[in-house]
Amino acid sequence: MATANKNLSEYDKSTLPNAKDLRFGIVVSEWNDKITNGLYQGAYDVLIDVGALPENIIRWNVPGSFELIFGSKKMIETQNVDVVIAIGCVIKGETMHFEFVCEGVTQGIKDLNVAYNIPTIFCLLTDNNEQQSIDRSGGVHGNKGTEAAVAALKMIELNKR
Repeated sequence: MATANKNLSEYDKSTLPNAKDLRFGIVVSEWNDKITNGLYQGAYDVLIDVGALPENIIRWNVPGSFELIFGSKKMIETQNVDVVIAIGCVIKGETMHFEFVCEGVTQGIKDLNVAYNIPTIFCLLTDNNEQQSIDRSGGVHGNKGTEAAVAALKMIELNKR
């Protein structure tokens, strides 16, 4: 369990590949955009930090988290990227909608990883309230976007073996 005193998004740049020649797709949900834009910024900052060229970071927005699946699929099929990071945020409400969306996106991203030879990184916050999402998108618990970018770099390296 995360603690308020630990930033879980610290990374050792020396353990990551140089990203100068890599292409990144980032698909971002517009729903809960205060959160998803923070996650995007965390991912973007890591990629730039390890040498990615801004023109090789392609951002597409989709309306909501459920649409991340199709957006990621189209990104893989049309943009010649080395990886896709799917960024979204679903905050629990009073209905079962939360469970259905979270399950659908989880299975959809898994299916993309099975169907394609390009990694799709799961960066979907599934929190009980907005404060938990704020805390994980650049707040006291770091930035899950940062962690997703680190995972993306490691998966590109694995995929090139």
